[in-house]
Amino acid sequence: MNTKLFDYKIKNHFSIYVFLDKINYLCGLKQIYKQMKIAIAQLNYCVGNFEQNTKKIIDAASEAKTKGADLVVFSELSICGYFPYDCLEFSDFICNCQKALDNIAKHCHDIAVIVGAPIANGEEGQKPLFNAAVFMYQGHRHVFKKKQIGSNPLFDERKYFEPSHDEEQLLDFGGHRIAIAIGDDLSNRSSDPIFMENRIDDLKRLSPDMVIALAASAFDYTMSRYRCDTLRQTVLKHELPLIMVNQIGAQTHLIFDGGSMAFANNGHVDTALPFFKEAVVVVDTDNMYFYRTAEDNIAIPEKMSLIHDALVLGVRDYFHKMGFKNAIVGLSGGLDSALVTYFAAKAIGAENVRVVLLPSQFSTDHSVSDAEALAKKLQIHYDTVAIKPIYDVFEKELQPFFEGRPFDVTEENLQARIRGVILMAFSNKFGNILLNTSNKSEASVGYGTLYGDMCGGLSVIGDVYKSEAYELARFINKEEEIIPWHTIEKAPSAELRPDQKDSDSLPDYGLLDAILFQYNECSKSAAEITAMGFDSAVVERTIKMVNRNEFKRQQVAPILRVSPRAFGAERQIPIVAKF
Repeated sequence: MNTKLFDYKIKNHFSIYVFLDKINYLCGLKQIYKQMKIAIAQLNYCVGNFEQNTKKIIDAASEAKTKGADLVVFSELSICGYFPYDCLEFSDFICNCQKALDNIAKHCHDIAVIVGAPIANGEEGQKPLFNAAVFMYQGHRHVFKKKQIGSNPLFDERKYFEPSHDEEQLLDFGGHRIAIAIGDDLSNRSSDPIFMENRIDDLKRLSPDMVIALAASAFDYTMSRYRCDTLRQTVLKHELPLIMVNQIGAQTHLIFDGGSMAFANNGHVDTALPFFKEAVVVVDTDNMYFYRTAEDNIAIPEKMSLIHDALVLGVRDYFHKMGFKNAIVGLSGGLDSALVTYFAAKAIGAENVRVVLLPSQFSTDHSVSDAEALAKKLQIHYDTVAIKPIYDVFEKELQPFFEGRPFDVTEENLQARIRGVILMAFSNKFGNILLNTSNKSEASVGYGTLYGDMCGGLSVIGDVYKSEAYELARFINKEEEIIPWHTIEKAPSAELRPDQKDSDSLPDYGLLDAILFQYNECSKSAAEITAMGFDSAVVERTIKMVNRNEFKRQQVAPILRVSPRAFGAERQIPIVAKF
């Protein structure tokens, strides 16, 4: 058999490969490609924690070797954690990256390793760094540099990295010609999609057998499906097996969901790693060519399941990576504080969560009883501090100045700020980090009090609309009642004046959130939203509230990102602007 002829055709014609596989099966002929086992290491890194990151990588390489792997691959910038932002501008940070690489190289005698790292560019007058994948094996080291540097609102790589002009992006190892791709251009919708096509077209020119992509694909509740579909389309177009290595974990507001995958060259997902969990899984290259069906065999969890797991991971990593131990929440008996309390207990353990009930003269009995019921259900320590005596003192002292003026938002905000002061006092005295309980609907229209209910070190559900909060609560309660059903079913209220309801000040949340989504996530104008069938007056009023409250949003705690467009880096509106 002319193996050179078949070797060429195998790389270019899927049908010939299927034919050859049948011949090999029937005649027992030696396969053209040597079998190789590649381990996908999906890990949770911490930016700048070189000791921990290095240990994770070395331990994963050891585990992969035990499982019979020839090569183990880690995600983009795994050495230093993703994304390091201005840490990359410190020389000692880059030196620590190099030391970590040298340390890992000592453990690469019996297994090859590919890790992501920033590599210094010594050329004078150019940007100082390359975003690179470093191959290490038996004393040999080869650096593959990212060629196309993207820019999106989450990671402005162009600020830190220089694009490479190296022609060689092919790794010859284990009888395979492996194209190395680096970065979110393969999987992040925020990047220019032409990057992906240009990148694979460029790599295809080198006649590789497969592609290995080191990625750092940030989570949102649509990304898991989008990433899988986009990568599959790329595989089908180029008929090349592809391994995509993602990471898990949270870095402040950013959450990474994992979901690493290995595709056969017919689009079949041969291997799918779990979401939101660390894993080291070995892929056999024999399974990455042609003989399996191409049906969609990857199970993408439903939206609420994804958001739930993302928020648990986001809270857990924020505390663990910052070295925080305990959380405190102001538990009102309402839905938002109930959700935040639940996620705190789920993430760091109920024994590490403290809640304070802060009833006012306007709080209903059922609000207090709902809060107590949740605390008891979760086995969380709770204290009660009635704010009326404190409020009365403030009112008395301010009365000479406010005499003759009616009760209004001033007195409402005063109550919210008293609560904020009490919670921060508990935080300082007992060392608990205060968690903010505002949702995205409230944050959008400014329905919150600065230095009051907007206090906190982390905004847990600030990227979750109120209507989604109801869905999330029902998801949590699907097997047993954890959040009291009365909390979910009652009309939402801040309880800062008699018989107050959110609907007194805002449109119904179902309507409000639909308008907010079109404005916040889709950047549609008032005219465009009205043309969709919404009442023009409600649309105009809603957009006006969003625009005039930008000053509030830019003062809040970091918000855990779960949507395609969260407040923060992805939506930068000047505080002083006329719309």
